[in-house]
Amino acid sequence: MSIFFHGFFLALGLILPLGVQNIFIFNQGALQRTWFQALPSAITAACCDTLLIISAVYGVSFLVNDYEILKTSIMGIGIIFLVYMGSTIWRASTVTKDGGKPYSFKKQLIFTMSVSLLNPHALLDTVGVIGTSSLMYSGFEKFLFAISCVVVSWCWFVMLAIGGSLLKHLSVAQSLMVLINKFSAIFIWCTAIYLVLKLLSDVF
Repeated sequence: MSIFFHGFFLALGLILPLGVQNIFIFNQGALQRTWFQALPSAITAACCDTLLIISAVYGVSFLVNDYEILKTSIMGIGIIFLVYMGSTIWRASTVTKDGGKPYSFKKQLIFTMSVSLLNPHALLDTVGVIGTSSLMYSGFEKFLFAISCVVVSWCWFVMLAIGGSLLKHLSVAQSLMVLINKFSAIFIWCTAIYLVLKLLSDVF
């Protein structure tokens, strides 16, 4: 149980902070007519996280740590993506229960995979933190550690979709969503700037 809780709280600490992935899933909960219709986003995000976690625990962490060019490439692509996502969220119209055009199933899948797999923080946190932490375990213990991290992702993203759906029913939903979108865009741009500075410091 100590191994399970180690993975559980480690993954929870990584997934709780506001980030591109969380923002997108939460907004999808608010955008769709019901929280159930936002499940494609939540499930896709959870599947992507599961893939990253399993890959990190079972070897990708060695690859990224050994090849600096791969880490630099991931960060470079991620910076461009973050700038784009920030602009999209800044311009996005707010959605309440009385308006807005919900994303199609296909569009939810594409956007969710992009914010999950092209997010440098998610990639580096998963590989650097979860992958490295798993090195202390082997066999069934390593498997249990990975499963505990996966459980956190699945529960968290479903809860985010439900939370977004509940928010749109509040009387202040319209103004609140405006603030959330603007703050989220600024946060994402700040993250991109931080990654640029980190990338430059690593290069020079």
